[in-house]
Amino acid sequence: MQAILAVTVPFFALVLAGWLAARQGVLPESAIPGLNAYVLYFALPCLLLRFGMGTPVLQLLNPFVLVVYLLCALLIVFFTIAVSLNAQVGLKDAAFGALVAAFPNTGFMGVPLLVALLGPAAAGPVICTILADLFVTSSLCIALSQMQGAGQHGARTAALRAVRGALSNPLPWSIALGAALSIGEIQLVGPVDTVVRMLADSASPVALFTIGAVLWRAGQHAHTRTPLTHYLPVALIKLFVHPLLVLMTGAAAQQLGAPLSGFQLMVLTLAAALPSASNVSLLTERYGADSGRVARIIMSSTVLAFASFTALAWLFGVQPGS
Repeated sequence: MQAILAVTVPFFALVLAGWLAARQGVLPESAIPGLNAYVLYFALPCLLLRFGMGTPVLQLLNPFVLVVYLLCALLIVFFTIAVSLNAQVGLKDAAFGALVAAFPNTGFMGVPLLVALLGPAAAGPVICTILADLFVTSSLCIALSQMQGAGQHGARTAALRAVRGALSNPLPWSIALGAALSIGEIQLVGPVDTVVRMLADSASPVALFTIGAVLWRAGQHAHTRTPLTHYLPVALIKLFVHPLLVLMTGAAAQQLGAPLSGFQLMVLTLAAALPSASNVSLLTERYGADSGRVARIIMSSTVLAFASFTALAWLFGVQPGS
């Protein structure tokens, strides 16, 4: 446990540092979008590029990993919507609640954290989950959120808009470029390699710091008071139901003969146990959903994940550095 805490404590401490810096005004609110853009368009793409170059393509796009993870994500989406819908929470808000229940913070937190815990081999399965959530989970939930009042045409338009948004996201393209360089056995050299490496090295600390700042900003822009019963159950679905479902589904797939290794299943389960993706709060503002509820789900899952994720890694017998 001590070895696991030696990895998880600094990660969550940096999130807290970002939140405190924004709260105390050390980091101006106007600077948060720029910090987020730096991570999204520069640091994290370089990190994923390097992992893409060093990971076999079949690990980046493992069909069995994708099927298990996507099946669980879809089940979590529809289960969360089913238990969330009521007189106060309509389909739009239930759909965005389902998105944060099924979409872990794999980009900003998951890749560096799981690689630090489990080694570079964890990058392949985690990158699979990023691609699945960017293109399928997000598009589905955004489409469902627009069915309320807009009908099927509005949902289709929203889904296409979400797919275009995913295609304009630099993360999939950096993964694809890394895979192409890997296939072509092309290595970055000289100043280009140095710049990419420097940006990649900055991704983890800056991304974690940014998560905290974004969470603070989301809370500031939440103009509604959300009852505890409207957001805490969704956070618990994210942290407990989602990873348990991934573990059970993966184990069943193994029993049916799917070539899913124990290590891959462990990585998928730990990825599902991560807190909710912080940037979903920005989507709720864009689509006019209850940003206060989503912000509280993300905040609750992030705070509780320090204990739940660490405990799960310990139960799996994770030994960092071994």
